[in-house]
Amino acid sequence: MSTSLDLSSDAAEGLHWPEVRAWLNAHPDRLLDDRTLLEELGLRATGRNVVDFGRAALTRLEAVVQREAGARKQIEEIARANFAAQTQTHVSALDLMEATSHAELSRQLDATSQARFGLAGGAIAIEKPGLVPFGWKPLEPGRVDALLGDDGLEWLGPNFTGLDLFGPAEGEVKSVALVRMSLHLPGADGARPALCAFGSHEDDGFTPAMGCELVAFITRVVERMAERWPTQA
Repeated sequence: MSTSLDLSSDAAEGLHWPEVRAWLNAHPDRLLDDRTLLEELGLRATGRNVVDFGRAALTRLEAVVQREAGARKQIEEIARANFAAQTQTHVSALDLMEATSHAELSRQLDATSQARFGLAGGAIAIEKPGLVPFGWKPLEPGRVDALLGDDGLEWLGPNFTGLDLFGPAEGEVKSVALVRMSLHLPGADGARPALCAFGSHEDDGFTPAMGCELVAFITRVVERMAERWPTQA
């Protein structure tokens, strides 16, 4: 095809679009330089050194919108999960408040840990010397500090070898939440170090990065309930 295209009315009668398109593709400057024609055709003329990023910008904008929508959905899911966990925590507190003895409190904690939160179990442990209520786990003196540190209030992470707080479910427990208690039991000579323990089947069921507000709340309920009754082995 020649470098010029005769588009006079007589010659144009024999033209076909593939030929016109091929010519425009080979000579884009002829069209770009004709701003009047571009405006009549409703097209936008840009400078020779200007690259039109309209499509790319739109693609980036759509990607941002998708990311924001995904983040918003994730936040909503986390909020729903947190709300559900808080609701289960409050219901669990009501379950624990139905206990009428130390033994029943221990059973209620284990049952609600499994039923409300899908855990392997829950347990109450208290240091000797002194009577250990039926259903509670005995700990050697200083064991709470050894597990949590002298000033530690809680531990969330992998299960300890030989912890042995969860009875038959001990072998299923991969991670634990341990929360310190200081129990003023009726008839006792001062406070006794104790633990409220929760065990999970999952390795990441409890991790150091997690907040422990909910298990701490349950522990405070257990602590207050346990101080209601005199100790009976």
